[in-house]
Amino acid sequence: MSDQASNLRERLESIKYSKEAKTIAVTSGKGGVGKSNFALNFGLTLADRGKRVLLFDLDIGMGNIDILLGLTPKRSIVDMFEHHLSVYDIIEKGPKSLSYIAGGSGLSTIFTFHDGRMDYFFDQLEKLMQSYDYILFDMGAGITNEGVHFILASNECIVVTTPEPTSLTDAYAMMKHIHQRTSELPIRVVVNRSFSNKSGEDTLKRLQTVSEKFLNRTVYPLGILPDDRTVVKAVTAQVPYTIYNNKAQVSKAINEIALKYLGDRVTVNPKRSFLSRLKHSILER
Repeated sequence: MSDQASNLRERLESIKYSKEAKTIAVTSGKGGVGKSNFALNFGLTLADRGKRVLLFDLDIGMGNIDILLGLTPKRSIVDMFEHHLSVYDIIEKGPKSLSYIAGGSGLSTIFTFHDGRMDYFFDQLEKLMQSYDYILFDMGAGITNEGVHFILASNECIVVTTPEPTSLTDAYAMMKHIHQRTSELPIRVVVNRSFSNKSGEDTLKRLQTVSEKFLNRTVYPLGILPDDRTVVKAVTAQVPYTIYNNKAQVSKAINEIALKYLGDRVTVNPKRSFLSRLKHSILER
């Protein structure tokens, strides 16, 4: 009976939405720039506007979405393979109806599967494509052999940086690496921990300038998040900052970013479905 109930739930979930979810890879050139915190609070802000959002923690070995939420996930994606579970069995529920999937160190072995588990993985991902409006992949910092497939297959990529010179250099290196693999993936940029709006705007302009000059490519500025002590307090309390204090400057700023994002008409990665692009990327390696 439990299998029948599970199958029924999956069918009901999949027929709710016939339109494929929009996939967004959130990444950064280096660690410590607030990428995961951005992905979480951006996802929550979209969910607060009635969007069905899934946050997929793909930061291999360093996943911390559950810590930022103050929750202990019952299962991770690794359990899906070890116990042959449905993807719906590993989805956790966060605040504001946000769904999330916890990562795990076992993720690094996914792309070495040759015994049918890769097909099983694709089958489970396909179910998710019909169940959400947006799927955010919280990628690890920098380029990894495993993570690059998800970045290249996504509809678009958001690169998170700070105004610090090292962060800026690494963000450009990330953009250059993506560009060398594909010119079709739209890249947006978010500047985090900016001490002033001018500092954030200067950072965005510098990235746009070097991208146009050396890559002959347009990158799309998405917004600026201020350096706000609220973030540190929220992380310590293990509560997303948009919930900890929705009146804080950083919360207002990410709300503006979400509104801008929903109103933008940037052309997304157009070729084939997400799964087709993912399979193609993996087979190309």
